[in-house]
Amino acid sequence: MSSKTKIVVLHVKELIYTGIFAALGILFIILLIIMFLPKEEKKETMSAVTQQTTTDTYVPGVYTTSLILNDNVVEIEVTVDEKNINAIRLVNLDEAVTTMYPLIQPSFEDLADQIIKSQSLEGITYPDDSKYTSMILLDAITSSLNKALENQGETESE
Repeated sequence: MSSKTKIVVLHVKELIYTGIFAALGILFIILLIIMFLPKEEKKETMSAVTQQTTTDTYVPGVYTTSLILNDNVVEIEVTVDEKNINAIRLVNLDEAVTTMYPLIQPSFEDLADQIIKSQSLEGITYPDDSKYTSMILLDAITSSLNKALENQGETESE
């Protein structure tokens, strides 16, 4: 029975380097998986916007609010009658604006559809990926609707 003894020499320095590189490799793989997994589109409810009730009455007309984006003026036009919001549309939307802000038109169409269906600014939702664009557009729409309400107060006092 002859047994050959094998002696393995491990340097502590090499073990530490190997452990560090293995940990960094695992961390890198985990980060890649997290980054490239498809994410669910979250919707957020706009709660900071001035809320309206359905009992509001408007002065019929067309009200606009100007939005300045990169030295380009985009107008948001809201058409109302006494009880309803009839139409909301973008006016003077330049091709340069749609190129620089690609989310502006789809976000606006989504907001306009929700507002016209609900006839109110309550419960408006928007995706997280266009959160700030939607907030700016919603502020401009709110401003236009508030003009319709402000004009009502002026005509009643006359």
